[in-house]
Amino acid sequence: MTARLDPFAAAPSLMKSWFSISTAVASSLESSLIELVKIRASQINGCANCINMHTAEARAKGESEQRIYLLSAWREAPCYTDRERAALAWTETLTRLSEGHAHAAAYEALKAEFTEEEQVKLTLMINIINGWNRLAVGFGLWVEPAAAKAIAEKAVA
Repeated sequence: MTARLDPFAAAPSLMKSWFSISTAVASSLESSLIELVKIRASQINGCANCINMHTAEARAKGESEQRIYLLSAWREAPCYTDRERAALAWTETLTRLSEGHAHAAAYEALKAEFTEEEQVKLTLMINIINGWNRLAVGFGLWVEPAAAKAIAEKAVA
């Protein structure tokens, strides 16, 4: 895939801010949960770049191959906690918002597992990964995980 443009070059100040808020929100909840959410939203959105990046990051943080492979069928897989299931249901609900607004059950599960503050943090994370998916798919981005780390370090500087 050939990138249509580099958003970091086209709008460096805004992309640096976007990256900073992304990093802050991602560090506000447990990293294993965050990576599962990022992968699942990216699967739904068909973002190969983000699936590639976040599965590599999840592995690097100790996530098992089994849990990564089963993520698209998490409802039937016994290897996820109730908290993770609530987060994944909320991720799917918000990522598929255009398909309807029947999200009462997902919100009830969310409330049972997350404090109000954590609900906001998770919702922000879902919004952020959906935004990254749209940037990557829209502009045809492909960044290998090692290169993404270098971009991240540059963006923070």
